[in-house]
Amino acid sequence: MATLINVPAKARRGDIIEIRTLTSHIMETGFRHTMAGALVPRDIITSFICRYNGTEVFRADLFPAIAANPYLSFFTIAKESGKFEFEWIGDNGYSSTASASITVE
Repeated sequence: MATLINVPAKARRGDIIEIRTLTSHIMETGFRHTMAGALVPRDIITSFICRYNGTEVFRADLFPAIAANPYLSFFTIAKESGKFEFEWIGDNGYSSTASASITVE
């Protein structure tokens, strides 16, 4: 699955920065039926976590009404140079990760 991450490459210490993520996922709400009438099992991303140098800075629980390819935007404070780690967790053992670095001056 494709994932797009937008984190500023540089920021000044104390700046409020915007983080944007978009991930691709084939979603099934669990409400549709096949032609034979069987329920199509739910398959969605259920949670998203962002860590900044190992400390959780953002978490979201996602539900069937969220888009198949969830776009998330949030803000945090640039404290030190380091790495943002992103994790998406979903049904049926789905897990996806990505990371991005930032230099704080």
